[in-house]
Amino acid sequence: MIRYPAIDPIAISLGPLDIHWYGVMYAIGFGLAWWLGRRRANRPDSPVAPAQMDDLLLFGAIGVVVGGRMGYALFYSGGDLLADPLSLLRLWEGGMAFHGGLIGVIVMMAVYAWRHRIAPLALGDFVAPLIPPGLAAGRFGNFINGELWGAPTTLPWGMVYPPLGPEPRHPSQLYELALEGLVLFAVVWIYSRRPRPMGAVTGLFLAGYGLARLAVEFIRLPDAHIGYLWGGWLTMGQLLSLPMIIAGLALLAWAWRRPAASPSS
Repeated sequence: MIRYPAIDPIAISLGPLDIHWYGVMYAIGFGLAWWLGRRRANRPDSPVAPAQMDDLLLFGAIGVVVGGRMGYALFYSGGDLLADPLSLLRLWEGGMAFHGGLIGVIVMMAVYAWRHRIAPLALGDFVAPLIPPGLAAGRFGNFINGELWGAPTTLPWGMVYPPLGPEPRHPSQLYELALEGLVLFAVVWIYSRRPRPMGAVTGLFLAGYGLARLAVEFIRLPDAHIGYLWGGWLTMGQLLSLPMIIAGLALLAWAWRRPAASPSS
């Protein structure tokens, strides 16, 4: 077994200002998305130019933060964020829901596509490969915060987290870092290196994330105040991921069966 390294969640203290690792991880995620986006924007089939990445990143960041916090309020917190709206800005406290952030990004990307006369699915295909590195950074932030632990395990890499007792547990944050972050990035990035039917890259990302999240949720403990929703195994994360899998597979099938279209159509 491995003992949790007890990392201080505060990365740097500058007088009264504390910079938390969780916030640093989000900054790293946004930075990687910007850098990768600049690279993708140089491709001849890109729906955006490299100079547009600054504005596109701003739209995406607003979607992630507002959607992620509102999603947590609606799906997990029982309305606590609605009672304290300013907590929406306190990212270092945690309380972000990926599915809410995804909805926020979809809304903001639709607005951006409408303003710049870009086909929304073409923009989705451009943005999808930029997301997994940010997910990996966010899951490492969860690990540093000591949250989202898995069930007890006898596997040799089980990790003891003292606040939850002496039993070794699945480091489910690191599983998600690997699957939702590194593996999903490799799959979607490699798949998107060649021209694909519009919507196919977006569909692959949705289905891939949903499957990865669904799998890890089987050994990840549900939020204590929510518990299992049905049968002693169905979690909120699984319930929210199932529509992603269905939508992703349907979008992949639709993309490959329709005629090719221009990204500006």
